[in-house]
Amino acid sequence: MQRLPGLDTLRALAIVSVMLFHSWVVGGMGPHFDPLVRYGWVGVDIFFVLSGFLIGGQVLAPLARGERLALGEFYRRRAYRILPAFAVVLALYQCAPALRELPGIAPWWQFATFTVNLLIDYRSQPAFSHAWSLCVEEHFYLLFPLLAIGLARWHSGRAVAAVALLVVLGGVVLRAGVWWHDTALQPDRNWYIEDLYFPTWCRLDGLFVGVMLAALKTFRLKLWIRAQAHAQAAMWLGVLVTGAALLLFRDRAGLWANAIGWPLLSAGLGLLVFAAAGQNSTLGRWRVPGAGWLAGISYSLYLSHKIAYHLVQVTLGERLHGVAIFVVYAAAALALGSVLHLAVERPFLRLRERRATRRELPAAA
Repeated sequence: MQRLPGLDTLRALAIVSVMLFHSWVVGGMGPHFDPLVRYGWVGVDIFFVLSGFLIGGQVLAPLARGERLALGEFYRRRAYRILPAFAVVLALYQCAPALRELPGIAPWWQFATFTVNLLIDYRSQPAFSHAWSLCVEEHFYLLFPLLAIGLARWHSGRAVAAVALLVVLGGVVLRAGVWWHDTALQPDRNWYIEDLYFPTWCRLDGLFVGVMLAALKTFRLKLWIRAQAHAQAAMWLGVLVTGAALLLFRDRAGLWANAIGWPLLSAGLGLLVFAAAGQNSTLGRWRVPGAGWLAGISYSLYLSHKIAYHLVQVTLGERLHGVAIFVVYAAAALALGSVLHLAVERPFLRLRERRATRRELPAAA
């Protein structure tokens, strides 16, 4: 499932969007790219829905078969996937200040404990702040398996519905309350980033939608198959719903965007992930050249692209003009991301599989 071309296309779209959005650290990519840059933050939400769908499927599959979820194995695989490349980039940011896209950075322990999205002083510690989304993912990896085990033991549809209601409606109420509180007080800090955009409890909508898709596929496979016959319609509906959500986000820090914009956007992206997770839609069938490669190195790209941007900025600076701005910055980011992927991420993934095979052989014997 993870290598379906539609999912690769969405991953590639997500990382390109994020990279365009983060071009603000070097003054933007030029006026021709402004429409793309303005909404590039949506890439993170695509990643959230994809993560909820794929990781949710891994967690729910054994529970649906009535088996015990091997928590240790799950956390081990996630650690091999996430920690090595993250540790290398964090070391670069902490030990080589010249590589930082902006001067100030949060203490290393906030990154190491994946609490930087909850504790950051964004005004004075903006460097490597894009690690906030990785913190949200790590909290999801840690807590969702435990929640899934509990719900599976209860065998209660009402419990699942209660959790769903809490995530969706609770999120709407929480974000609206934070918005009203902070707009009334106007605290002397970047309250939108610190209180609304970064905290895990405000950003559960995309992960929730992805998990619901995984639950449908895992526990109601026949219904999933019947629904996949309408994947093309789901794709176009996803485009419309996502577009409607982005209209709300024209005022990105406004009340309506932050109260109901996030669940609406996540619903639209969820429809696109549903359409991409099969072969019955244009999105699911279309193999975009290079999308698979971009999807494969997307995590390393996400971690390192701001360093690449900064290095180009300080070495070439004002000498770049026109389309050369896009080409050079993109080439630098892709080069550094590829190096990180090939030198760190891929070797640890191979090590993970080798060690998993060694453990399985005695069990099979």
